[in-house]
Amino acid sequence: MPFDPFDWIDTEARRRADAGLVRTLRPRPAASGLLDLASNDYLGLTRHPDVTAAAAEAAREWGAGATGSRLVTGSTALHAELEGELAEFCGFEAALVLSSGYAANLAAVTALTGPGSLIVSDAGNHASIVDGCRLSRAGTAVVPHADPEAMRKALQAHGGRALAVTDSVFSVDGDAAPLPELAGACRAEGAALLVDDAHGLGVLGDGGRGALAAAGLAGGEGIVTTLTLSKSLGSQGGAVLGPARVIEHLVNTARTFIFDTGLAPAAVGAALGSLRLLRREPERAARARAVASALYERLTGAGLTAVRPDAAVVSVRAPSADAAVRWAADCRAAGIAVGCFRPPSVPDGVSRLRLTARADLTEEQIATAVSVVRRTAPVS
Repeated sequence: MPFDPFDWIDTEARRRADAGLVRTLRPRPAASGLLDLASNDYLGLTRHPDVTAAAAEAAREWGAGATGSRLVTGSTALHAELEGELAEFCGFEAALVLSSGYAANLAAVTALTGPGSLIVSDAGNHASIVDGCRLSRAGTAVVPHADPEAMRKALQAHGGRALAVTDSVFSVDGDAAPLPELAGACRAEGAALLVDDAHGLGVLGDGGRGALAAAGLAGGEGIVTTLTLSKSLGSQGGAVLGPARVIEHLVNTARTFIFDTGLAPAAVGAALGSLRLLRREPERAARARAVASALYERLTGAGLTAVRPDAAVVSVRAPSADAAVRWAADCRAAGIAVGCFRPPSVPDGVSRLRLTARADLTEEQIATAVSVVRRTAPVS
């Protein structure tokens, strides 16, 4: 038999197909004609003329790429401007911009831990946090979802240097972490708290300043946050915010910062444009939450099972992975793009449609979306 070092891939592909878990890329056109409830463009800013103009101007002035890592040639005055405005807006002392939210989480988790330390991680945390734990060489305790007492007990059992890590808003069901209680547990046990605010920035807090601002914890002692520029800010990239000494430590130790090319100027410019627009139009945050609540109330009123949203994510349960895939496809055929979450993306193994509220959705669009999701729902 001829040698085939990748024959195991065919076995894995058949296993995925049998389980209904095959994923495929679906390149979209610039203008698809679908009503978008699948993206994370919570504030509807990714195509806003002010934001695209800021991206274009940054590319013209600074070039198409950052040209190198941030410690070589990849830091521009524009990067420093964004970092300053992000930190001030969110209520932290300093910020560090990276090429993605994923890279930001890897940077923060790995640089703030290490051999001999402990990470206590919520069972519902994003994959980037999970990967950060694996790369950190620290001990990791995974505790039940949104359980401050379980987190406190895990920290207490360790007794040494420790970091508790949680999403602020969990990406699958859209529920919020009990941040005041988690912060209290960390203070009681002398641990730091890292909060991934990817789904809170732009939606929660006064004018969209984020979940930590909403909880009165922004800039608090022992608290660090990560966020992404690719959701509410409609751009690309990520950032870590916290005390200045923490940010300086990351500059010197975080591998996904040191060895990665800096964020492209166009993305930096777009994020700045969005941040400044949000300052001018703070009502966008409340509108995104109102749209999410409307979707939830109308879908559950129609008999569907959904999780009450704490931010802009509305999760609707499906009877199976295959049913979720068919449901999403039927929605698409009817003109609505929705997310479809299946194992292993869902920690509880329950497949669901994931709808994202946008601040720019009209009442007519909300009604259309609810009608389509309801009409195409699979029979349990």
